[in-house]
Amino acid sequence: MKFGLFYELQLPRPWRPDDEHKLYKNTLDEIELADRLGFDCIWTVEHHFLEEYSHCSAPEVLLAAASQRTKRIRLGHGIVQLPNEINPTARVAERIAALDLLSDGRVEFGTGEGSSVAELFGFGVDWDSKREQWTSNLDAVTRMMVEEPFAGWESKWLNVPPRNVVPKPLQKPHPPLWVACSQPPTIQLAASKGIGALSFAFLDPTQAKATVDSYYSTITSGACDPAGFAINANVAIVLPLMCHADEQTAVDRGLQGSSFFGFALGHYYVFGTQHPGATDIWDAFVNSNSKGFGDTGSKLAKQDLGDTKATEKAGEDLLRGAIGTPARIREVLGRYEAAGVDQVIFLAQAGRTQHEHICESLELFAREVMPEFSEREPAREKAKAERIGDALTTAMAKKAPPRKVDPNYSFVAAGRL
Repeated sequence: MKFGLFYELQLPRPWRPDDEHKLYKNTLDEIELADRLGFDCIWTVEHHFLEEYSHCSAPEVLLAAASQRTKRIRLGHGIVQLPNEINPTARVAERIAALDLLSDGRVEFGTGEGSSVAELFGFGVDWDSKREQWTSNLDAVTRMMVEEPFAGWESKWLNVPPRNVVPKPLQKPHPPLWVACSQPPTIQLAASKGIGALSFAFLDPTQAKATVDSYYSTITSGACDPAGFAINANVAIVLPLMCHADEQTAVDRGLQGSSFFGFALGHYYVFGTQHPGATDIWDAFVNSNSKGFGDTGSKLAKQDLGDTKATEKAGEDLLRGAIGTPARIREVLGRYEAAGVDQVIFLAQAGRTQHEHICESLELFAREVMPEFSEREPAREKAKAERIGDALTTAMAKKAPPRKVDPNYSFVAAGRL
């Protein structure tokens, strides 16, 4: 199993003048440390207007900075929002390619359609069209990175004439594709398109196994019709992390941040009312005696935990995740490994979890937990390739090749000076 880190860039109120600056600097220090320790990937979200919950609105800038402070760790967009009003498709292709060049080919390209009213309505995105936009724009953006020149695109949501979109990414045909998933239908959609599933819902090992089994069943059933020019068959899940030699210390350092993550998620996606620039989510969290997901009721449990059995107690258990001693974390991760999960992405920076504690946790985890899983990874990858290799070859045979542009096509200079 591979291991990554997941960054929302949470910043609870009250804010001091230098807090955002310190948050970004600490994040880069943590990413640099994770690179040295042998973590496989870091993932950054793209969220807009979600005060306290996520101050990561320009992940391409953060990842570009991280690319110059690291050597081997993969740099993941988890995810780029593809509705046109938020990110014009050609600009996405250009930014991903530039980051891939700067990082020597280390980009993981996660995409999604967005799912919060705060963001989608803030940019004027039509809710009912966001899935269609994602489907169309994903096909277009991968062709922009492969076709030379890009042969153009005409659809209800995107019209681009033939142009050579430059630069091109270093990874060929393009960086691995992923999509954000929280619901079983979206996970099956990911598999049907040959895209890695980023399950940002907290799943217990039983739920994770069901997710993995459903995903790979679709991949191997012949139902996979690739969206890109290469298949990325992988399932990743998110878990909270705080590793310490003393169990209670780990809980004291990590559980409040994990619980705030669950509460703030519920605030923006289920039950909250936000007054921009005024609502204090941290204060509401502290005064609610909240236990994160557990206090948000069955609606959030079903929506974000992906299982109707996700009771309050189940929510609390999921918020605990990989918080504990190395021995406890090894046992927890062993169950996810047995479930067939390809990558566990750790939420370490959440709420007011201290930067120093995060760094100590990463070092202890890398020293006492990671090695045994890393030792088993080559054999796991080999067995996986033997299990699904023929299905991937069959699926890729369905993909239409890059298109050609009419050699007589041109456009003339028509600038205005």
